[in-house]
This record gives sequence, structure tokens and C-alpha cells, in this order.
Amino acid sequence: MKILVVEDDDPLREAIISLLTEENYITNEAATGDEGLYLAQQGIYDLLILDIMLPEISGLEIVKKVRAADNAVPILLLTARDSVEDKVTGLEIGADDYLVKPFAIQELLARIKALIRRHGSMANDGKISYGGVTVDSKLHDGFVENQALGLTTKEYEVLEFLVLNKEQILTREQIFDRVWGFESETTISVVDLYIHYLRKKMAQSGYDSLLRTVRGAGFMFKEK
Repeated sequence: MKILVVEDDDPLREAIISLLTEENYITNEAATGDEGLYLAQQGIYDLLILDIMLPEISGLEIVKKVRAADNAVPILLLTARDSVEDKVTGLEIGADDYLVKPFAIQELLARIKALIRRHGSMANDGKISYGGVTVDSKLHDGFVENQALGLTTKEYEVLEFLVLNKEQILTREQIFDRVWGFESETTISVVDLYIHYLRKKMAQSGYDSLLRTVRGAGFMFKEK
């Protein structure tokens, strides 16, 4: 699971990132609205955590632009303003929940887990299944009919991203940015290589047909 944190308060942002890392979430971070918007628009995150008051553009503007692009990613707003107007505005334009600063760490974790469950990403046990294939975030492996695939870390992350976005086309760029990151020195051709690895492991159980290549677009995890 990958979460974007956009917060200009450095100590708070670092504390949130540290907490999420301890909980085994993968994270990216930004300290300005412009950078946060750019990252949010890549379509590679399972949750956005946005401060409302940001340099350059506000968290509310990021919400508007993300929703205008038909991106349904869960969004949690952080605000120091304890006013009804800010809360209502955030929810009306497409945010899913909010927290008023200062907040308890356990409450933040509870809100994150609730949003992820609400959007159907992961069950309480950290598993999601589709078409006979299950990915288990706790074991960091994939399973076909309860048989482990024995995935490497990158293989698991590619498969998890595909299953979480089942029946949706993911471009090579999205998969690369999600799994290897924007600053990786690896070339984008590595995506095709890992798709090949996954197909080979899934073929042993006859499930490789779920992993489809969409010519000129990317890849999709979809049943016939």
C-alpha cells in the first residue's frame, strides 16, 4: 500500500512518515502544494493525506483537481482550523475524511485503515482477492488457490498494484513510478521484465491469462 503525505510542517510530516513506515506502508512526501499536486496526479497512490494550508496551492485545490480527473483515491485532510465551514467545504469537493490538528497518532492510523477498507482496497486481514488470486500484504506474497507464488519484493509490489486496480488499465509509467519510484535509475523496460516474471509464476497454476497486455496502453488484471 502506498500513501502520499503532503504537509509543510516538517516535524509533523516526518512523524507521519515514520509512523506509516513502521506500519509497513510505502510513502512519498511533499512540502508544497505544487509538488503534492504533481505527485497526486500520477495515479499511483492508495491514499492521499493532505494538509489544507500549503504553500503555493492549498490542499483543497489539490482535492478539486484530483477529483476533476476522475481519480477516486481516498483523501484524508489535515487542518488546524476547527471550523465547520472548512470541514464541510473539504467534504463537499470530494475529500473522504478530515482530522483537526493536533491529533492522536492512533486516531490517524484508525482513520487511514477505515478509509482503505471503505474503498475496498484491503480487508481487515490485509488481503485482497480477485479471480482466484490473493495478495497478502502481511506475508508480502501472492497466492493462487492458497498456493504461495513465492514472489520477490518487486514482483509482489507489481502484482499488488495490479490487483488493487483490477479491471483498470495501468500504464508502464504508473507501474514504474509506483514500484521503482520517480528517482530510480532503472529504465522503464524493467516493468515488462517483471510482468514476464509474474506470468511465468502464475502460469504454473494456469492463471497467467489474468495478466493482460493492452496494446499501446499498458497492463490490466482482468478475468475473461
